[in-house]
Amino acid sequence: MGRRAFFFFRRTTFCRGGAHPKCYSTATLLWLWAFLTWTSNQYSQYGTLVTPPTQREAAYTLDKILDNASDLTIQEHTTDTGGYTELIFALFDLLGMQFAPRLKDISDTSLYCIDPQKVYPHIQGIITRKLNLTLIIQHWDELLRIAASLKFKWVTASWLIRKLQTFPRQYILTRALQEYGRLVKTIFILRYFQSEAYRRRIDSQLNKGEKLHTLRAHLHSANRGRIRKKYPQEHLNQANCLNLITNAITVWNTVYMQAALEHLKAQGEPISEDELMHLSPARFEHINLYGRFSFEISVPLTSSGLRP
Repeated sequence: MGRRAFFFFRRTTFCRGGAHPKCYSTATLLWLWAFLTWTSNQYSQYGTLVTPPTQREAAYTLDKILDNASDLTIQEHTTDTGGYTELIFALFDLLGMQFAPRLKDISDTSLYCIDPQKVYPHIQGIITRKLNLTLIIQHWDELLRIAASLKFKWVTASWLIRKLQTFPRQYILTRALQEYGRLVKTIFILRYFQSEAYRRRIDSQLNKGEKLHTLRAHLHSANRGRIRKKYPQEHLNQANCLNLITNAITVWNTVYMQAALEHLKAQGEPISEDELMHLSPARFEHINLYGRFSFEISVPLTSSGLRP
């Protein structure tokens, strides 16, 4: 699974959003909003949130993973640097999932060890700090309670993370979570360095999100791509509608691409697995954005087969 941010401008006087420094002018003020989307490895988008860009994306990373109505079994989540903190590494691991971000300047990231006296022949030069393992052990039960609270949806992850980050820096539970996150992060980075296939898998998932965002930008063409609504619930409605249309197009494309592949195979055309890996249902050159579309909900749906 992966998550990416998609930004929209809004001309407004309702100041819940985040003002971007580049968006000021003498005539008006444009506010920038981020549509955060969660994408499965099957190109379906199973969650969306609307947030001001003044808040870091990482706080929301777990929200739609823990609160989605799909049947997806989520085992691993990818994101870019904006969705990463050491707290997120800790929470994912405590919840039994793998967090796999693509980190900017990863070679400069600090790695941690438990025993600084032990010699690590191949990575000695990049392990620079020692973990406070005692702190993790002392507060292990509290860390498990935090994970249970998230798992049973007693609190949202974004609310919990914001609360932990607003406490004084020496708040003991925040420090314990960060220490555990450093342990998990170190293991992840070592695996990332060691496995080219793992790096490619992370990049592949993030590229799926990029392709879907290109489709979303194409669909959001009215009003010059700007949001005209004023209030948060209206923004979320627009984001959900955009998700619905995006998912409908990817399903449509998948059905017809599969039919085309079966036709080519029936004609004896050789199609390799390597070629199939580069196919994407997030295409839109054939999508007509103009005109009126009528959907008669009361009329029973019947299958008339595929178009020629």
